[in-house]
Amino acid sequence: MSELRAVVTGASSGIGAATVRAFRAAGWDVVGVARREDRLRALAEETGASVFVADVTRQADVDALVAHLDETGPVHALVNNAGGAKGLDSVEASSIDDWAWMLEVNVLALKRVTSALLPLLRRGATGRGVADIVNITSIAGHVAYVGGGGYNAAKFAAHALTEVLRLELNGEPLRVIEVAPGMVKTEEFSLVRFGGDRARADAVYEQVPEPLVADDIAAVIVDAVLKPRHVDLDLIVVKPVAQSAPHLVAKGELRVRGDVG
Repeated sequence: MSELRAVVTGASSGIGAATVRAFRAAGWDVVGVARREDRLRALAEETGASVFVADVTRQADVDALVAHLDETGPVHALVNNAGGAKGLDSVEASSIDDWAWMLEVNVLALKRVTSALLPLLRRGATGRGVADIVNITSIAGHVAYVGGGGYNAAKFAAHALTEVLRLELNGEPLRVIEVAPGMVKTEEFSLVRFGGDRARADAVYEQVPEPLVADDIAAVIVDAVLKPRHVDLDLIVVKPVAQSAPHLVAKGELRVRGDVG
């Protein structure tokens, strides 16, 4: 077993699963956390990671996770990846239930897991010299866009939480890292956003040259955690070259403009 251990939430698919694989490839022990046991078991068989079935929007599940981690060793990195979007309607027309879900999973669960694991992270920092909290937000937490109301609100809140946490932990050997991805093509993000409408989900990425994939974000996360302990990457914004902003994405082949000699 490695002497270093990371906990990754939302580990059953997408960026979370890719992050588990990337940490394992770097030689870390990993505990992948998610609701779907079948997917976690498959990931464990593939990677050798440990897994824990929990819904991070439920305090009882988070308490059980902490008890399990406390019994099995220190934690040196926490990746708060669980999150998601629902809907692309206007503020006026959007569903209040969708907003409640987005705030619960993107903000309250982030706070719940972070508060619960901080004592274990402090213990991990005493051995390694530093411990990491990596919050996966979004460019939607920095730039508003039409139809993004609920998701913008949730991710802006997650960004603010991250900024405040960094201030509150000043003086401790704890790095607070925010990774804010742009367009990432995963198997579920847009599908969840559009209520299972596969055609609408696929259309988001149609003709977009090389959107990011989950492995790209996982590589950024692990690179940030593996930096020397005195180096803190506060905010990492990661977009595909084709995307300049949430609302500005190039379609078709990228071409230089003008005379290139």
